[in-house]
Amino acid sequence: MGWLHSGLLVFITLSCCFLTAHSARARHYAPHDEIPVVVNKIGPFNNPTETYHYYSLPFCRTPGKSKKQNLGEILVGDRKVISPYEITFLDNVPWRLLCEKEMSHSELAAFVDAIDNQFYFEMFIDDLPMWGYLGEEEGEELLLGNLEGARRYLYPHLHFAVGYNQDQVVSVNVSTNPQRKVDITDMADGTQVTFSYSVDWVHEPHLAHADRISRYVDNRFLPASFEIHWLSIINSFVLVLLLMAFLTIILMRVLKNDFTRYMDVDEEDMGGEEESGWKLLHGDVFRPPGNLNLFTALVGAGGQLCVTALSLLACALLGVFRATKRGSILTSCIVLYILTAFFGGYLSARLYKQLDGKSWVWNIMLSALAFPAPLLAVFSWVNSVAWSAASTAALPWHTIMAIMSMWLLIAFPLHVLGGIIGRNSTSVLETPCRTNKVPREIPTDIPWYRQPPAQMFMAGFLPFSAIYIELHYIFAAVWGHKIYTLFGILFLAFLLLLVVTSFITVALIYFQLALEDHRWWWRAFLSGGAGGAFIYAYSFFYYYNRSDMNGVLQGSFYFGYMALVSYAFALMLGAIGFTSSMRFVRYIYGVVKVD
Repeated sequence: MGWLHSGLLVFITLSCCFLTAHSARARHYAPHDEIPVVVNKIGPFNNPTETYHYYSLPFCRTPGKSKKQNLGEILVGDRKVISPYEITFLDNVPWRLLCEKEMSHSELAAFVDAIDNQFYFEMFIDDLPMWGYLGEEEGEELLLGNLEGARRYLYPHLHFAVGYNQDQVVSVNVSTNPQRKVDITDMADGTQVTFSYSVDWVHEPHLAHADRISRYVDNRFLPASFEIHWLSIINSFVLVLLLMAFLTIILMRVLKNDFTRYMDVDEEDMGGEEESGWKLLHGDVFRPPGNLNLFTALVGAGGQLCVTALSLLACALLGVFRATKRGSILTSCIVLYILTAFFGGYLSARLYKQLDGKSWVWNIMLSALAFPAPLLAVFSWVNSVAWSAASTAALPWHTIMAIMSMWLLIAFPLHVLGGIIGRNSTSVLETPCRTNKVPREIPTDIPWYRQPPAQMFMAGFLPFSAIYIELHYIFAAVWGHKIYTLFGILFLAFLLLLVVTSFITVALIYFQLALEDHRWWWRAFLSGGAGGAFIYAYSFFYYYNRSDMNGVLQGSFYFGYMALVSYAFALMLGAIGFTSSMRFVRYIYGVVKVD
């Protein structure tokens, strides 16, 4: 396995280098050079996934061409179009007419509905994002939650403030003028609305082009305080140390007593005293689990996801992608998952061979589809919902086909190759004990607190308690408008999660074996993966108590993809729990003397 570890390190390094190659280049402008203003999308502020094309509302538009987009931008729902706003480098514009638009009753109603739902817009200048609200509501009725008597005001005038340093754009901002807002509540059909804009150039000699993104990260509206993250991770680390010390003392004492009793007792005493405990299971503990194909497929899929997660965090620590560009993170996830398919096939086939499996084709197919099949099911549902709502969150067909082609032409062959190498690189598992032909009877008088539901609850709760504070900020970034940049802390939290899962699973498996229950294979995987169930349970708490998300579209995306993420964590943690338990079981039965 040493070559596998070395290969993993090389893979992570090469992946980060490959992804780093696609970084944005700085643009230089001469005076009066035209700088396009790109409009992107609109949507309700409380529902970050529910986005629509900018021109789904009747704004001023010209036959502008769409801006070329990469895979990541399409994945996050970007639909960029060059707008009719005319901005030239270093040229101030006190006021300029954009257009005069005659509004129909349906167009006014569309704006009213957007204002009622707190729609915001997103624009870009020199790849720097800007956000603003379409309008506002006023009226005493709003205090009582009544929208019928409220007035709706549209912001038809935008003011652009563009910062520059030498010949580069280093900051952008868009604001609205409350003095020029237009009451559209009772406008008649055919009313004319004047759209306009203004531009100011601001010299910012102390802001370098390389640091212009830091303004978004340092904004108090976007990230959480760094100190809170550090306090939470230190608190979790202390809890983990206490937990590990507590469990280590217990296990070491118990195992020491067991080893002494099993190894040093006289043969005469052994003949006159009936044994009890985990040693009695030496003839059954290495009996292969039921549903061997499914078991090895899930373990292999979890191992692949673990490699993907570690590679992604390594790339984040090396600054491969910007935290402000969510599309680059999604693209990295897809690319890394496709490239790590080799590890999924290798781990699954290797374990399948060790347990003397025979159905190789079925094993490779099942392990290859263990995660992509649920992903396809969830995606089909949420994408259909987005299509029906005409949302930009729906992926175009050509993007769907491109991703599926990448999986079929790259990921699947890599998975098969890994399976072939994994099958041929090992042999049937050499166990310290010989397996009996007849399975040992399972005790029935097991206390409720040592039965599978109670054990799985403990196995999921303790790892979750180590990360739940950090999990809140991840949710706020993924399902909100905050920006998460503390990837070092996230890496530590992920390692803590793996360590606690490994340790608590080993402890629970030992207590199970002490009850003379040899069915530990699936129990180890399910106990380790129980943390995924807690993550999904927390997603419900966050949705209903920590966010203002609502609606069928946002709810479908949130609960659908959170189910998928929780399943991915269950696979990862299940694989970690099983691998740790396997090493532990082989160790204790390899040390103790067996008659």
